Amino acid sequence: MCDKDKSLPVISNCSSGAADTAALASRRRRLWELSHTCHCPLVGVGLPLGYLRKLVGKMTGGRVLADDYEVHVGAVTECGARNRLSEALQKELERRYAPVILRFRGAKTTQQVAELWRTAVANGDVSGAFWAGLTHPRCDAELEEQMCRDLHMIQHQAGACVRADMGKFTALQEENARLAHELAKLQQRSQAMLQEKTGELERQEAVLLRTRADSIGKDSVIDGLRAELAQLQAAIPALESRTRLVERLAQMDEREKELRQQIAELKQAQPRQATAVPPPAPKLEVPTGGKLKMPIRLVDQSVLCVGGRSGNVATYRALIERVGAQFAHHDGGLEDNANLLDSSLAAADLVICQTGCISHSAYWRVKDYCKRTGKRCVFIDNPSISSLARGLQEVSGEMEPAALNTTD
Repeated sequence: MCDKDKSLPVISNCSSGAADTAALASRRRRLWELSHTCHCPLVGVGLPLGYLRKLVGKMTGGRVLADDYEVHVGAVTECGARNRLSEALQKELERRYAPVILRFRGAKTTQQVAELWRTAVANGDVSGAFWAGLTHPRCDAELEEQMCRDLHMIQHQAGACVRADMGKFTALQEENARLAHELAKLQQRSQAMLQEKTGELERQEAVLLRTRADSIGKDSVIDGLRAELAQLQAAIPALESRTRLVERLAQMDEREKELRQQIAELKQAQPRQATAVPPPAPKLEVPTGGKLKMPIRLVDQSVLCVGGRSGNVATYRALIERVGAQFAHHDGGLEDNANLLDSSLAAADLVICQTGCISHSAYWRVKDYCKRTGKRCVFIDNPSISSLARGLQEVSGEMEPAALNTTD
């Protein structure tokens, strides 16, 4: 069994008669005091094979060359008598299963020992219980045989379980190898996707950096253009007023075109006998030489004209002042401040609203104000001078047709 001694010497210090006497005493039995049938399951279940091989090598003083079965058989044989190996096995079993021995020590009868053994079998913890039960003073031959039978069947069941577990273990190994292979493929695929996403992210970051640089460049160009515009505006102080004048000039050009169109239409509608009459100038759309017969109440009264074309304001003023009234004008919120409209309405005695050239807000403010205050208001659709003259005729209540010399 080892490289020095082929067999273990039996070192016994007591006779078989003394062992029988000790078994009948009240103390716990020793390993060599048990029957030979108990030694094999006790050594096989109670001590790990690795520890047993190490202990045998230590007792023999050399390296153990025998296989596991020969080591087990040699140890079981040595347990039949008291010697160095059996004493070492006794000491190790006592140390290893001290808590179980303490639990069995409370049993006072054979029945209590048997009950503790059955409980251990039901719980699946039989190694320590087998040693503690066999060495208990109240363990008789019948209980000892029953315990060996139970342990024998447990070993058979354990072997079947081991075989089943080995089959499961083999299947698990195969499954683990398959899963490891799939995991490796998934890891390779994930690594490839990660590299692809990393490259895409780097490209997107590069595009973002270029976009930010372009945006910063555009912001710089915008700031430069703003500064240049501010310099140009500072160099031309009257630029805003000139812009308004250009807009008014465009409006006057449009008005001139309309007047020329009206003149052409009037020429076509005149009878042939009136072809000798020279056509009036476009600006003579309102009466210039005649006198408009107005009621005395308009004398020294304030007449507010809301709306109208900016090019006809001078003609509006001349017509109103000709009847002795004071002229005031508001463009209806186009260029003048809309907040000044209320004050102009409050200062006027008569309001003439030219609805064709006025904002919606100013129209409703004029109408609401005149309705609330009861102030006289005349609404004119056409912003021409003749329409203004007809509105004044309605106010006067009477007019001599020949007195109004209007030439359109």
